[in-house]
Amino acid sequence: MADLKQERAVRTRNLIMRAAAELFDEEGYEGASVSRIVKRAGVTLGAMYFHFDSKQDLAREVMNAQPYVIEPLLKSSGLQRLVDITLVWAHRLQTDPMLRAGVRLAVEQDRFGMHDSTSFEGWKDIMVSHLEVARAEGNLREGVSTEEVAQFVVGACTGMQLYSQLVTGREDLMERTCAMWRLLLPALVAPDADHAIVVDPDFGKASQC
Repeated sequence: MADLKQERAVRTRNLIMRAAAELFDEEGYEGASVSRIVKRAGVTLGAMYFHFDSKQDLAREVMNAQPYVIEPLLKSSGLQRLVDITLVWAHRLQTDPMLRAGVRLAVEQDRFGMHDSTSFEGWKDIMVSHLEVARAEGNLREGVSTEEVAQFVVGACTGMQLYSQLVTGREDLMERTCAMWRLLLPALVAPDADHAIVVDPDFGKASQC
């Protein structure tokens, strides 16, 4: 009985987060009222406030859910994993409301009184961990700072998606992401591993399941 109750609670929480993500993506934070969120989720207002203290708390959870949209899809490791994260990210930003909302909220959060760097720092820490694996595998050049590379990639991806959104509605985001890696990889990859990292624009599409 306890397990069933817990499953219902998880399902309700996921419904609320999915509904909120859809509305945050479509309308922004200001346009996504709590009443509209619970109506779309098909839950009560009480259920909403059981799981989340406020709309801002809900927005924070959506922002910080970004890695959970992408990481479970990947099996690669090291530097290839870092590349693959960005390729799947570039593809799924076309269609996945949870990811799209997370990115939008993270970029626009100053507008609704939040100053939370957790989503950016979370991605940075994940990327550092994969780069440290790459170092252990011998795929990184000597002297490369995993912290600096991770910070750069997070910042570059943030800027790229904004630029792409303005110019093409993100239709060219994959192309821009691949171009970033063509420029960056020669400075990162150890000479004897220069053919080991694959930048495949079709990888992100193949990983959608």
